[in-house]
Amino acid sequence: MPKNSKVTQREHSSEHVTESVADLLAHQEPVDYKRSVLNVAGEGWDKQKEGDEELDAENRPAWNSKLQYILAQIGYSVGLGNVWRFPYLCQKNGGGAYLVPYLVLLIIIGLPLFFLELAVGQRIRRGSIGVWNYICPRLGGIGYASCLVCFFVGLYYNVIIGWSIFYFFKSFQYPLPWSECPIVKNGSAAEVSPLPGWLQWLSGTGSVQGQWVVLPLMLCCLCSVAVVETECERSSATTYFWYRETLDISNSISESGGLNWKMTLCLLVAWSLVGLAMIKGIQSSGKVMYFSSLFPYLVLVCFLVRGLLLRGAVDGIMHMFTPKLDKMLDPQVWREAATQVFFALGLGFGGVIAFSSYNKQDNNCHFDATLVSFINFFTSVLATLVVFAVLGFKANIMNEKCVVENAEKILGYLNTNVLSHDLIPPHVNFSHLTAKDYNEMYRVIMTVKEGHFKELGLDACLLEDELNKSVQGTGLAFIAFTEAMTHFPASPFWSVMFFLMLINLGLGSMIGTMSGITTPIIDTFKVRKEVFTVGCCIFAFVVGLIFVQRSGNYFVTMFDDYSATLPLTVVVILENIAVAWIYGTKKFMQELTEMLGFRPYQFYYYTWKYVSPICMAVLMTASIIQLGVSPPGYSAWIREEAAEKFLFYPTWAMAILISLIILASLPLPLVFILRQFHLVSDGSNALSVTYKKGRMMKDISNLEDNDETRFILSKVPSETPSPMPTHRSYLGPGSNSPLEMSSAPNGRYGSGYLLASTPESEL
Repeated sequence: MPKNSKVTQREHSSEHVTESVADLLAHQEPVDYKRSVLNVAGEGWDKQKEGDEELDAENRPAWNSKLQYILAQIGYSVGLGNVWRFPYLCQKNGGGAYLVPYLVLLIIIGLPLFFLELAVGQRIRRGSIGVWNYICPRLGGIGYASCLVCFFVGLYYNVIIGWSIFYFFKSFQYPLPWSECPIVKNGSAAEVSPLPGWLQWLSGTGSVQGQWVVLPLMLCCLCSVAVVETECERSSATTYFWYRETLDISNSISESGGLNWKMTLCLLVAWSLVGLAMIKGIQSSGKVMYFSSLFPYLVLVCFLVRGLLLRGAVDGIMHMFTPKLDKMLDPQVWREAATQVFFALGLGFGGVIAFSSYNKQDNNCHFDATLVSFINFFTSVLATLVVFAVLGFKANIMNEKCVVENAEKILGYLNTNVLSHDLIPPHVNFSHLTAKDYNEMYRVIMTVKEGHFKELGLDACLLEDELNKSVQGTGLAFIAFTEAMTHFPASPFWSVMFFLMLINLGLGSMIGTMSGITTPIIDTFKVRKEVFTVGCCIFAFVVGLIFVQRSGNYFVTMFDDYSATLPLTVVVILENIAVAWIYGTKKFMQELTEMLGFRPYQFYYYTWKYVSPICMAVLMTASIIQLGVSPPGYSAWIREEAAEKFLFYPTWAMAILISLIILASLPLPLVFILRQFHLVSDGSNALSVTYKKGRMMKDISNLEDNDETRFILSKVPSETPSPMPTHRSYLGPGSNSPLEMSSAPNGRYGSGYLLASTPESEL
């Protein structure tokens, strides 16, 4: 025993010993319970197994550098939602005013819970299953529920990467294939093609004979070509390309329509990329993160610079950040802000815990949590600037188109004397008609022709109306943004950059999502990493074929809306309760102090114990109410109408929807019941004390006073001397007399107190 330990110092003292068990053990050398007198359960010692466990602890993968780890967390948390969900919510919920509730909720919910997940992962060095089994075995279902939700999300999230891959390869042509509607020729769609070369040559000779030959042939060519594709003409070129050329979508979820082979190949490529990035664990995925995390920022900055140079970009940005302060009083705005914070940081998925479990014990995870949270926020703001700079440009283009079309209507009415020339202001020039001039004409005509104005069919053509057209998700990325890029100079270059950015954003999030599955499974069941990763990707690809049939987009919508929201909210609430109320906030804060070298702010104590659980409970209640109020349905694309139509899910689809929620939540009560009634072992009869380099990693303050006394004083014959002094008794707090030492040969307690191996050794 060290000479400066508390026990040695007091051997010759008459004072009563009042230190706790934790104080005594913290100064002792690590004890091997299977070879010492503390092994009162009579468990055998397997030297080979012990050697394997120690080797596993030493060989647990670690990040090559702090930068690699930070980029991995950023790549995981910054995803497609930052680009196509946050800007929509910002526009819908009050513009710049929306940033206030978002930032407030990020600080009181997002940052504390993100810090909590980073801390438990780094402290225990296990995946989500091992972490929650260790903290509270009866809530061990949290880890399994996280894995299931990660699987559901990964299934459809990779389909979106597949769509981006399809657009990426289609971008290597000029003009872009979604820039104009296809022509229907001889009953089939064909691209608009120029006249044959020999006709162009004849028409270019300038001879009268040549013209007489060319004109009839041109008429024949034109007669052989039918009109523009009706579905495209009634919608738009980009909308048609998305729904018909890309998805070849059916009219409802009930019409399967078979597999879309183009999307099937893209999905295969997407899962191949994920498998290659994940196959070696963080050794391979960490290197991928250098590109997949940094490249999107390069693209966003390039798009921002290019967007600010576009005509009308400032209009979009000003519209975006003009605050509507009355929206801040709307509870719905706060609910949507809380949901966005929750999913933006990837809470509850297990990816945050998995990544942090590969850190060193003394890593400053508080700094990491703050840095990643605010980088995530500023990335969302940057993406919003880019989106609305481009959409402002698009709004100006569409507004000018509207002015031209309606000006032609007015000219027609003037020529047919439906409208009088006196209604047109004298300074208006139809050859160079501005939006301001048109609006002036529009107001005059509307005032004079008030009774018959609707019959004229004139549109107001207001820029504000164009800017108020809310788009999000696939509608923003694959329709609105692609349409804007067709008007860019060098549009294929910008299209390639944009969709390569989407692929990298999706890949970074998919690596984190898949780590939420692979890390806890490999840690818990000791399966081979490469085999399990490949098998998981193949299985996910096969199951994911449901998303690449012609009705697959409707299943993506179903999974996105219902498979994760409610189960993950419950998971995060239970995570918070497990640490703050079951394990103990004071104990957790003390361990963080030992791990970090400084005591975290008291702010975290109160947010973990009170604020975050209450806010998350309110969010869960609001989500349940929202599910009950809003009938489950989806937006279907009706080919004959060339428009979207809201449809309710059929009975069988409702059954799938409910099954998703139940299946994702099922491990929570199932594991609790199995361990509560001792149907499976939860390790509750064993003393969960773990050591690393002489320091106790888990507190044993959950023992009763008598149990502490027995643990210290019980003595079993053994060739190995006990590390505890046996020549004096221990007076626990409040005790007036020493307790007798146990002399039962095999220990008097059937369950026994065991010094468990550290979780690290099982990795």
